[in-house]
Amino acid sequence: MGHLLLKFILLKQVYQVVFVILCIGRFSDVPNIPVFPLNQGPEVFDGKVVHSMHYSSMDDVDAAKLIQGKRVTVVGIQKSALDIATECAMVNGVENPCTVLYRNAHWSSPHYFPWGVPLPLLYFNRFAELMIHKPGEGFMLYFLATLLSPLRWLQSKFVESYLKWKLHLKKYNMIPKQSFNKDVSGCEIAITPENFFDRVEEGSIILKKSATFSFCKNGLMIEGDIAPLETDVVILATGYKGDEKLKNIFVSSTFQKYIFGAYNTTVPLYRECIHPRIPQLAVIGYSESLNSLYTFEMRCKWLAHLLKGTFKLPRIKEMEVDVLRWEKYMKDHSGEYYRRSCYSLLHIWYNDQLCKDMKCNPRRKQGFFKELFEPYGPMDYANLQPR
Repeated sequence: MGHLLLKFILLKQVYQVVFVILCIGRFSDVPNIPVFPLNQGPEVFDGKVVHSMHYSSMDDVDAAKLIQGKRVTVVGIQKSALDIATECAMVNGVENPCTVLYRNAHWSSPHYFPWGVPLPLLYFNRFAELMIHKPGEGFMLYFLATLLSPLRWLQSKFVESYLKWKLHLKKYNMIPKQSFNKDVSGCEIAITPENFFDRVEEGSIILKKSATFSFCKNGLMIEGDIAPLETDVVILATGYKGDEKLKNIFVSSTFQKYIFGAYNTTVPLYRECIHPRIPQLAVIGYSESLNSLYTFEMRCKWLAHLLKGTFKLPRIKEMEVDVLRWEKYMKDHSGEYYRRSCYSLLHIWYNDQLCKDMKCNPRRKQGFFKELFEPYGPMDYANLQPR
């Protein structure tokens, strides 16, 4: 792995090591707090403002004290926001409904689609990945993806039509502008909490869309509304600054620039793990998929084989070319959400690359049709052995 020693400081002790693995998580520690103009932020609000990070760290007693009998507004529309809103609705009911304030609607999904079809059967098998242009694909795969692209469009429209009908999205003005495929590509979909839209129907959850908002003494000023939205508690489910968290680990301005990438886009990681310009540093858990835990485990196995000497890293330029291929894929398929560094629709293709590096067989199914149409999951990679 080379002879360059990395230095880091832990509890005021300086350590010299040959390799560092960061497992610090992306969705923690550095909350994304909206910035407000002077005298329009939380400082003018008489109520309580917390980030979802702090709410989730509360025990049941403190959380109940915060929301019970209170008018709660949750800002955000992703998984954390939907879960918190559901908890508030369960505690307060229609007497004190919880308002979900969001800027852009995203597709929310139940566990199953029509006729009991699970989402992985539609999107997470090799046949589904044949419809998508992939980083580093050859001519035949490129040709197949082009040929099958109308089928992928129909697949997305089928799912969208079902969700509009099943969840009554038009009634609640919750139909997203972007396609279901784009949201899945950007890891922007959330599994809807059980009975969430039933609670919207009964009035214990109120959905309210607004491009901007600000604070006032007794609540929130919503764009287009004359009167304020009166509330007692505001919970900001507005995400985290994972890139800032990673950047701030480094004292070196050079390393900070490396982490942010040449164009200040996604964090450029080879195999979503190693920075080409800092090859003695591994980052586990930055990029995500819709099944992140076993994805992170795959990276740990890949990293163990790298340190063991099963394979060696390519040259810096080769790694950077591969990183740019994956970044282009994320931009093309996720649009403005590519910064999420999500590759959920190509998790089999990605795992194939890891398996080939580890000299393991990437084909994990028994039989042609199972290999093509069965969804891939954690158990398929349980016993990885070099060939």
